Amino acid sequence: MLNGYQDLLVWQKSMLLVKLVYKIGDTLPKSEQFILISQMLRAAISIPSNIAEGWSRNRRLEFIRFLEIAYASSCELETQILICEDRYNEINYLEIHSLINEIQKMLSKLIYNQKSTSS
Repeated sequence: MLNGYQDLLVWQKSMLLVKLVYKIGDTLPKSEQFILISQMLRAAISIPSNIAEGWSRNRRLEFIRFLEIAYASSCELETQILICEDRYNEINYLEIHSLINEIQKMLSKLIYNQKSTSS
């Protein structure tokens, strides 16, 4: 039984993802602070935030909508990480790619399950 959004494994993993993005941002040059780092943090922070907001709505269709927004943000972040990787290839991106992929799979399954139970 879940007591709240903080019990969702996908939310927990999304919070870890935010920490990894901060860590990568700390290694990038200051010139990227208001460009790439800012965009990556916005997208990363949006993932657990949308999961939490959707959960708090207490309506299945709204929860699904916010999960879909979280998924879209994960795709946005994935793209930004690829751009970052292309420019700064000395950083190890394996962990963040793996975590994004895992979160996307979890969100897809959660969206599917929520849609299945609402019909």
